[in-house]
Amino acid sequence: MTQYFDTRESMAGESAGTNIPHVLETMAQRYIGANPPHGPVYRVTRKSPIRKLHNHMYAFPLDTMFPSMREGQLVYAWAKLWCGEAEEFIFHLRPSGPVRLYHNGQQRVGTSPEEESAELPVLKLKVNLVKGWNHFVLELGKNSAGGAGAEFGTGNRKNKPLHFLAPSLEREGEEGWIYTVPLDRPLSRIPAVAIPETDIHAGWLPERVPAPGQADAPDASSEQETGPSPLGLLFGERKGLAAYAWTKLVNPGLQPARIAIAGTSHGPLALEWNGASVYASAEAGAFSLELEAAPGSGNLVACSTGTEQGWGFTLKLLTPEAELTQPCRIHGYAGKWLYLGPFAQAAAAGAAPYLSMDTVAPGADGPCFWMAGEPGAHVRPFLENELFGRWNYPLGVTLFGLLEASKQLGRRDLADYVARHVEFAASTYAYSLWDREQFGAAGLNNQLSHVDSLDDCGSFGALSILASRIRPIKGVEQTADDIARYIMEEQDRMPDGALYRKAGVSISMRNTMWCDDMYMSVPFLCRYAELSGNPAYVDEAARQLLLYKNYLYMPDRQIMSHVFNVSENRQSGTAWGRGNGWVFFSLAVLLSVLPQDHRDYPAVLAFYRELAEGYLRLQGAHGLWHQVLVDHESYEESSCTSMFMYGFALGVRHGWLEKPESYAQAVLKGWQGLCSRAIDRQGNLYGVCKGSSWSHSHSYYKHDLGWNLNDTHGIGIVLLAGIEAERMKEFLRSSRG
Repeated sequence: MTQYFDTRESMAGESAGTNIPHVLETMAQRYIGANPPHGPVYRVTRKSPIRKLHNHMYAFPLDTMFPSMREGQLVYAWAKLWCGEAEEFIFHLRPSGPVRLYHNGQQRVGTSPEEESAELPVLKLKVNLVKGWNHFVLELGKNSAGGAGAEFGTGNRKNKPLHFLAPSLEREGEEGWIYTVPLDRPLSRIPAVAIPETDIHAGWLPERVPAPGQADAPDASSEQETGPSPLGLLFGERKGLAAYAWTKLVNPGLQPARIAIAGTSHGPLALEWNGASVYASAEAGAFSLELEAAPGSGNLVACSTGTEQGWGFTLKLLTPEAELTQPCRIHGYAGKWLYLGPFAQAAAAGAAPYLSMDTVAPGADGPCFWMAGEPGAHVRPFLENELFGRWNYPLGVTLFGLLEASKQLGRRDLADYVARHVEFAASTYAYSLWDREQFGAAGLNNQLSHVDSLDDCGSFGALSILASRIRPIKGVEQTADDIARYIMEEQDRMPDGALYRKAGVSISMRNTMWCDDMYMSVPFLCRYAELSGNPAYVDEAARQLLLYKNYLYMPDRQIMSHVFNVSENRQSGTAWGRGNGWVFFSLAVLLSVLPQDHRDYPAVLAFYRELAEGYLRLQGAHGLWHQVLVDHESYEESSCTSMFMYGFALGVRHGWLEKPESYAQAVLKGWQGLCSRAIDRQGNLYGVCKGSSWSHSHSYYKHDLGWNLNDTHGIGIVLLAGIEAERMKEFLRSSRG
């Protein structure tokens, strides 16, 4: 029988024991402490022929980069990747010509001619990443058939959409690869650490073109000067168009101060200090003024308009103590100013909407975003947190658990954490769509910006609607509208309208229908019905659950088959715990909002009761359900246990169950089991099955599909189970007088 830790280390062994508020608080605080709310990382990306594809692999199209490249010549591409802990990771390589892959200076892979075709399946390469920096070098050649180039990158685009960084000291912090022109002989050394590009005599591209006169740091004099601003170099000579330049002005003292600035404009110029106009001139010429500055930093924004004589400005700080800094930390850029434009003059009404750095501006040449002060140096946000700010379906449930815990515990800070996480993703949704279009794949919101399955949208979409009830969150309504449209109009369906997976991220997922997809769609449809005021979405939720019953319900066991194999027109017959949990969880959500006079209410309630009976019979000796529900030799699994508890507790409280006493006892027994056998005294959660594929065999779920510590498939569900158990107890106490 499963034993995750010594019982003396269990939550139940603590003085507070199985006290639900104590357990909720401990688990919630552990999660937030492990995942602090760091913002995005902003990096420079230079426009390059090496760019990401939609699957987050990088394409190296040598045939278009160097059409005159000869057989025998070699191109080298070099980048680095940070790894927080040593791990084995699977990369994908699709060679079109000869490729050698070097990792930290050692050759790991060399292709043979029969592997060198873009028409063949990708090569799956296991690489043992070291803790810290991992340097990758691709040696790319041309074969006798004319094939050259490759695609290389992450083998897990959904959960690990890796982005590589420029590896040399000159480009520290930039995103992307650097590369050589075709060389007639191999490099004398394969770089394995960050060194100057000049140490390897190859002339690395893409070329850096620093803007003239852009000081990277203050000089030794009492004046700091920036300029001339590189608007012409960035945008060309654009008579009548306008552009913004943005910096932070710092008063390092402890008291308010008057900071003197002076400069020269080469055309019309307007200056704003913390949103207020402080200078405007329709003519070129010199200017000087003083700014009232509180301690700390403030936004200094210039709007320059092009003329026949050019545009831009210079600016000096005349107060020695003051300084200019980047508006936010831009990795790979040492300058002080960011630039945005160009705009039609009438559209240059204010930079305020764009200072949050999450919004694309309507430029005169099309949508645009901030740039560094060097031609081709685009500023982009990247998600580099493991969990905070990420948009995926397990986090949709995790954060739902935290949101409900905030209500149960009276902890506003938990709700604020959830809102900040949702805002990180939703506020950048429109930007991420543009970022994907410009650079091949978005630097954040990788799933939301490229929705191709219910996993990508429904679970977190439902959570985002709930979070927006705390306070308005930018982007939630647009995101919800797009998700609703995807589910109703784009997701593949069977002839009877049942949602299914015609395609998938792996071949094994094609032409299948999964229990999981009920949670990936039904709760969202229920929440969107509330948001939109349109009951048709609840109608669709009920219809889907009843359709899924037709395909996946196993009446002899009163439980669900994990998968229906559409290609073979048969159930997999596998009784996976969490797959069943998703359906029962979704039924409970639906019954909570479905009017009792709804045409499908009797059938949905009957389905719920049938499953409840089946699951009740399968509860294990310690109160937990098992990974394979019908095999009590499989490990005790925490996420399905919690979903069955959640569904039972709601059923007791709402009167959905005809004989509620046995279900109430099962909930309490399950909570005791979780606290004794799956939650330790630090609030760590054990026994949560990792993300799954599927099989016709129970053996896959029992032996191949192991569990993870603190997996987000389970944390929020355990919180929700505890919350509903506590509410059930309160209900029973009040109903008994």
